[in-house]
Formats: sequence, C-alpha cells, structure tokens
Amino acid sequence: MDLTFAFAVEEKDKLQKGDHFGNAKYYSIYRMSPKEESFLGQRKNGNVEEDDDEDIHGDAGKAKSIASILEDADVLVARQFGPNIKRMIKKFVCVIARVDSVEEAKVLIKDNWGKIEQEYKNGQERKPLVLAGS
Repeated sequence: MDLTFAFAVEEKDKLQKGDHFGNAKYYSIYRMSPKEESFLGQRKNGNVEEDDDEDIHGDAGKAKSIASILEDADVLVARQFGPNIKRMIKKFVCVIARVDSVEEAKVLIKDNWGKIEQEYKNGQERKPLVLAGS
C-alpha cells in the first residue's frame, strides 16, 4: 500500500521546530511505501502570513484550510501538533516524529509502517502516533 505524507518543514529537509503542524511555512509531500518513495513537491502554507498577528490555536477554520491544502495527503508528520489534531485525525493519520529531519522521519515511518497502515485503516477512530529516534 502506498500512502502520501505531508511533512511540516522549515525548508525541504528540516522538520519545523517550536510550532504546531498548522503553523509550518511549508509542507514537503512524499508518496511512500515500505520499499519506495518519491518526492512530489513542496507546498506553501498561505495561512502563516494571514494568521501571524492573530494566531488562534485550535481554530476550526484554520484546520479546514490546512486540510484543503493537503487534501490528497493520507498522513501528516510533524514534531508537534496543536489542539486541531482532534479535527485533523478524522481525515489523516497524525504522526508526531521526535527527530529533526525529514530523512530521519522517513526512517521512523518505514520502521513503523505496520502501525501507520493500521491507523490509516482505523478511519475516524484513529489515534495519533508518536515515533522517536534512538
């Protein structure tokens, strides 16, 4: 099974630090399976500029906007999620990756593919996954 992953990044290879998934400047998109991967591109998060002065954590409108930017994704990956995780988990598998780079996160994903695939199959009953490097 192939899945599409959206990584919250500061730039292509570094996971965003110090802020929630929805506040990432960019999302790096990869199509992955346990054995293969392909980089599909990077998307700019237009919400960052719009919401800078009035950043409301857990805003339903912001969650809907992020979901529309990433509508073709199956899995969201970030170092941290905010209160909107309760909305996002209904549509996406949410993976909290306790590593610094996209490359490290991809290793964790491949090592835990079965867990991610199971959460994907759980539909709206999904739970967030926390994956940590050694």
